[in-house]
Amino acid sequence: MTTGEPGGSGAESESEPEPVAGAGTGPGAGAGPGAGTPAAVKSAVRTVVLLEHFAARPGLHSLADIQHDLSLPKSSLYMLLRTLVNLGWVETDATGTRYGIGVRALLVGSSYIDGDEVVAAARPTLDRLSDDTTETIHLARMDGTSVVYLSTRPSQHYLRPFTRVGRRLPVHSTALGKALLATHSDDEVRALLPRRLEAVTEHTITDREQLVEELALVREQGYAVDREENTLGLRCFGVAVPYRTPARDAVSCSVPVARLTADHEQRIKAALFEARDRLSVATRRM
Repeated sequence: MTTGEPGGSGAESESEPEPVAGAGTGPGAGAGPGAGTPAAVKSAVRTVVLLEHFAARPGLHSLADIQHDLSLPKSSLYMLLRTLVNLGWVETDATGTRYGIGVRALLVGSSYIDGDEVVAAARPTLDRLSDDTTETIHLARMDGTSVVYLSTRPSQHYLRPFTRVGRRLPVHSTALGKALLATHSDDEVRALLPRRLEAVTEHTITDREQLVEELALVREQGYAVDREENTLGLRCFGVAVPYRTPARDAVSCSVPVARLTADHEQRIKAALFEARDRLSVATRRM
């Protein structure tokens, strides 16, 4: 027996696909077809659940902690981890007992961004929006109850928010997410979100019905606002990109409240509306 390998054979047949504990509970869960259904291939679902688990929790984790979080059989989990280590999808520390996401996941993620037509079409508009506002710019895509950054432009100021492609944020606490939710009907929003929403900061809207009321205002004014609801000290403005309905992509501008004057806010809103119109043209056939 290999050192550190759990006892017991743990052998499980893959001949009978079945639902998997933990499937469909991670970030972005439910996006893939058939996850957690009787038609799903058990080993494939477990692999995706494991990789999404690592993606949501940076760093290295023990086998016991992973097993506790995912409620998978320890022996099967160990064999899956060792297989993914050998393939480069999972990495371990020097002791071989702690695990985290591997470099091959970065290669796949990068290929998604590189091959996305919207990201490519948006580059000139994002560059211009960055120049017009001098603030941090994001292009993001809705994924379940989250938004994921597809492209960013850093602020030209010393005081600026942390940003990275691939970052995942709650849809209800961001200007990006609220702009996208507003393109859905109220009933669709209620079906998507729970009654009580996670409080990311003390300013986050945690009542679903209050959020639904705000989405009516977003539809009326054409833009959404994050009032320190996701990051204290930061206000964000977002607009949906209407190349499909409901929209799946949005653009935002983030600015520290210490630098946000009334005139600067108006310039940001005007620049976002212009960017939305340019992106509407650039993505018309997508």
